[in-house]
Amino acid sequence: MKRLTNLNLDFMGQRKIAFAISAILILVSLVSLVVQGLALGLDFTGGTLVEVRYATAPALDSVRGALEGAGFNDISVQTFGAANEVLIRLQQTFEANVGDQVVGLLAQGGAQVDLVRAEFVGAQVGGQLRDQSGLGMLVALGVVMLYVAFRFQYKFAIGALLALVHDVIIVVGAFSLFQMEFDLTVLAAVLAVIGYSLNDTIVVYDRIRENIRKSRIDDMPAIFNEAINQTLSRTLATSGTTLLVLLALAWLGGDMIHNFSVALLIGIGVGTFSSIYVAAALLIKLKLQRRDLIPEKKEDAEEEQLP
Repeated sequence: MKRLTNLNLDFMGQRKIAFAISAILILVSLVSLVVQGLALGLDFTGGTLVEVRYATAPALDSVRGALEGAGFNDISVQTFGAANEVLIRLQQTFEANVGDQVVGLLAQGGAQVDLVRAEFVGAQVGGQLRDQSGLGMLVALGVVMLYVAFRFQYKFAIGALLALVHDVIIVVGAFSLFQMEFDLTVLAAVLAVIGYSLNDTIVVYDRIRENIRKSRIDDMPAIFNEAINQTLSRTLATSGTTLLVLLALAWLGGDMIHNFSVALLIGIGVGTFSSIYVAAALLIKLKLQRRDLIPEKKEDAEEEQLP
């Protein structure tokens, strides 16, 4: 029995529009990264961590306002564990009595506040984290390229790598454009986006390879359209359910994982777009043909020897 619905959307026919959208997003991201840069968090820049415990859960906006009113700049305030425990990040030089200063300010309104710890994260540590995290991302992309080249073919590897770079640039560019804090949790989200986007791309590529081998036509855009339509319901269902969970985390998860959730929301949205449009369309630009996957049959030796 045939399916009641049989999608036959012309994705490859719209690839120029998709490329234009991607080019604009990448250009805006790169310009923002060059002009504004990233609002690096304490993990990368160094600074002071102060953890305090309230008798009752405070309003984070009032905590932030009290510190800003006292002259503290570049403040990050978030709950840490329980609702009455607050972690304060100050991007400034550590002083021996900074913890007591913060507690004194927060207790002026009559609140009962206790100092749990006050620590310094050095700029050298931040530099090491930045260098090692960047190296880790490059290694991840390199391993991905080798894996796809081994499993499929080198043109698939180039397409997958470019699609992943496309996703990473746009996610990082969004954080630069809106000057959201970029810390280790966001970096972890970017690496997770690489894995998620690659998984979607592999599903599409696997169906493309299978359809090329089964099909008797050489119309690559038509074969790609068929493969994308066949995997579309799976792609949208997976992305949709994941986005619902991430929306809940961004809305209810608190400040500690807010940027992490936002990075994943942007990354999965962009990754789904690149899996459907960019990754497959790049194979057309790379001139993938049937003979790249199915070597042409050689003529029989006897026929070759005929005069």
